[in-house]
Amino acid sequence: MKPKIINASMIKIIHALTYLSLIFISSSSLANKKPFTAEDLVSMERIRSATLSPDGKHVAYVVRKTDLQANKGLTDIWLTRLSDNQTRQLTTNHSADYSPKWTKNSRSLYFLSSRSGSSQIWKLDINKNALQQVTQFEVDVSSFKLSSENNRIAFSAKVFPDCNDFKCTQSRLEHLKNQKSSGVVYDKIFVRHWDHWLDQTQSQLFVTELNHKGLLKNNKITPVSKSVNANVPSNPFGGDEEYEFARNGSAVYFSARLQNSKEPTSTNFDIYRVSIDKPEKAINLTKENLAWDTHPVISNDGEKLAYLATTRPGYEADRFEVIIRNIRTGKISRITQNWDRSFNSLQFSKDDRSLYLTGNHSGIKALWKLDIKTGKKIQINQEGAVVGVTVSDDKIVFAKDSLKSPVQLYSSDLDGKNQKQVTFNNQNKLDNIAFGEYEQFQFKGWNNELVSGYVIKPANFQHDKKYPLAFLIHGGPQGSFSDHFHYRWNPQTYAGQGFVAVMIDFHGSTGYGQKFTDSISQNWGSKPLEDLQKGLAFVLEKYQFIDGTKSCALGASYGGYMVNWIAGNWQDEFDCLVNHDGIFDNRMMYYTTEELWFVEWEHGGPYYAASATHEKYNPANYVNNWKTPMLVIQGELDYRIPVTQSLATFTALQRKGIKSKLLYFPDENHWVLKPANSIQWHKEVNNWLHEFLSAD
Repeated sequence: MKPKIINASMIKIIHALTYLSLIFISSSSLANKKPFTAEDLVSMERIRSATLSPDGKHVAYVVRKTDLQANKGLTDIWLTRLSDNQTRQLTTNHSADYSPKWTKNSRSLYFLSSRSGSSQIWKLDINKNALQQVTQFEVDVSSFKLSSENNRIAFSAKVFPDCNDFKCTQSRLEHLKNQKSSGVVYDKIFVRHWDHWLDQTQSQLFVTELNHKGLLKNNKITPVSKSVNANVPSNPFGGDEEYEFARNGSAVYFSARLQNSKEPTSTNFDIYRVSIDKPEKAINLTKENLAWDTHPVISNDGEKLAYLATTRPGYEADRFEVIIRNIRTGKISRITQNWDRSFNSLQFSKDDRSLYLTGNHSGIKALWKLDIKTGKKIQINQEGAVVGVTVSDDKIVFAKDSLKSPVQLYSSDLDGKNQKQVTFNNQNKLDNIAFGEYEQFQFKGWNNELVSGYVIKPANFQHDKKYPLAFLIHGGPQGSFSDHFHYRWNPQTYAGQGFVAVMIDFHGSTGYGQKFTDSISQNWGSKPLEDLQKGLAFVLEKYQFIDGTKSCALGASYGGYMVNWIAGNWQDEFDCLVNHDGIFDNRMMYYTTEELWFVEWEHGGPYYAASATHEKYNPANYVNNWKTPMLVIQGELDYRIPVTQSLATFTALQRKGIKSKLLYFPDENHWVLKPANSIQWHKEVNNWLHEFLSAD
C-alpha cells in the first residue's frame, strides 16, 4: 500500500482543526472551574516563617491550615529539600508549632509549641524525628532566637517587672485571677492597646544557657532588657526581628521604647546593646535619633550593625532608611539615604557585601539585593509581593504571593537568576478556581500627578458583557492593596461574585516615594478623594466592560473613614457603601484611640490645640448630606478605632432613614480573624452588593 501524501492544503486543515480542538479543550477547562469564594479564601493553606538551613540544602517553614469545625488555624512545621523539592511534614499536633530556627550543623530545628499547655521552646532532630522539650518555664515564651554558636537562647516573655523570677509572675497572675474584685487602677496612658487592656506586666527579654546537647545548661536566666530604666514598654518583642545576638554571643541588641507618660505620643524606639555578663547596664546606641530605630541585624563577620530608622519623631509612616553602624568605631552610614523607598526588612548576604531588602514599590512588594559598597541594586521580583527572604552561601529562598496566588516559596541564585518554585501548597484548589485576570493602570490624579491602580476582571470574564463595580479603598492611610493575596480584603472574592474590582493607590499610598506618602497628612479628605474621583472616571472610560451605573465603594479603617467622607462629599456616585471600622468623628477618635502619635501627626497636633485641622475633614460634619445605603461593620475589641465610631455611623444612618445594616463582632479586633466570622463577613458584604448591583 502506498503511503498517503499530505499536501500543504491538508496541513493547513489539520492545523486549523488542532487549533479549534485546543480552544474547545481550553474553554471546557475554564467552564469547569469555579469562581473564588470566601470559603476558598479562608481554607487556603498559608506559608510563613521560611528559613534556610545553614548548609543550603533544606528550607523549613510553617504551614497554617484552617479547621473550620474548630473555627481556628492549625500550624505545623514542614521541610522541603531544595535539590528535588521533596517535602515532608515535621510536626503533627493539634497545638500550634511555629517559629522554626536551625542549629548551625543543619541537623535540628528549635521551634515554639503550645503542646505542653503553654508556649515553650522545643527541639527536633530532622533525621531521627527525635523531639525534646527545651524549656518548661512558668510563663509563656513569646519569641526566641539562637546565638550563632548555639550555646545561648534569647527569648521574650511577659512578666511583672518587679518580680525576680517566673514563679513570682505565675503566682501573682493566679492571685489576680482568683480575687473577688475586678477593678483596675491606672495612673497613666496607655490603658489599652490594639485589642487588649494593659495590665502591669511587661514584655521583657531574657537569655539562658544551652549545654552541648542543646538543652538548658542550668536554671540561670538573665534579664537583658530590664536595665532600660525598668521601663521597657509592653509592646516590643512582638517578633524576634526586634533583637539580635552579637556574633560571638556575648551581647544582645534590641529595639525598645520607654514606657512612660509619653509612650502614646512617641515613636522613639531606640536600639540598645546589653552585655550578657553585665546585664545591669544597657547602652543606647541611637539616642541621638528621636525617631524610630528598629530591626537590628548583625553582619556575619560581627563587625557591622544594620538597622532601619526614620528621621521624623511622631510619624510612623516616615521613610525607613537602612543604617549601617561600625560596631567598633560607632561610625554610621545611611546607605539608602538617596533611594526614595521605605524598607520593612533587611538581611546580610553571607559574605556581608550585600543586603537583601524588602519594601513597597510601585504597586508591588519588592525584594532587592543592594551592594553595600557601590550602591548597585538588583530587583529580584517584578510582580507580586515578597513577604520574607532567607539566605545561604549560594542561594536565596523568598516567600511571594500575588493577586492570583497565596504565598509560595521560590529559590534563586543570589542575584535573582534561575528562579524556581519550591512549594506548591493549595495547587489542587488553585487548579480548579477561575480567578479574575488583572492589570495595573496609571492616570493623572491630584495636581496632574501620576497615580496607579489595579483592575481585576470578573471570573469567567466575557468580552460582550458589562459588569458592576466593587470600588475598594485601602486603609493606613499610608498603605497599598498592591499585587498581593490579602486574607481580609481580597479583590478576587468580588471577582468571584461577578463584579469588577478596582483599587486606587491614592495620594498617601506607600511605594511611590516619601513625598507621595507624606501628601495625605492634614489632607485626608482632599487629595485622596480627588484621586478616587479621577481614578473612577479613568477606568469607566478605559474599560468599557465596567457598568458605571452600578457601583459600590468599600473600605476599612482609613478606607472606612473615606466611605463616610464619600457619603457626605460625593454622595451621588455610588449605589451602596460598605464601611468596616471607619472613623465617623475625628474629635472623639482623638480622645478614644490609643496610639495618639498617629492622629496628632495626621491632623497637626492634639485636638485641643489643633481642632481646626481635625474638623476640616471630619465626616460627622457632613451627615446632613448622607443618602446612600451603607453596611457598617465593627469589632468590639478594636481599640484603634473604637466601637462607638461605628455605632455613631449607624445611628446617623438610621436616624436619617437611610437603608443600612450593622454587622457587629463581639470577639474581633480591627481585623476579622476567626474563620467562621470571616465567612460571615463576606456573606453579608456580598449580599449587600448583590442587593444593589445585581440585574433588575
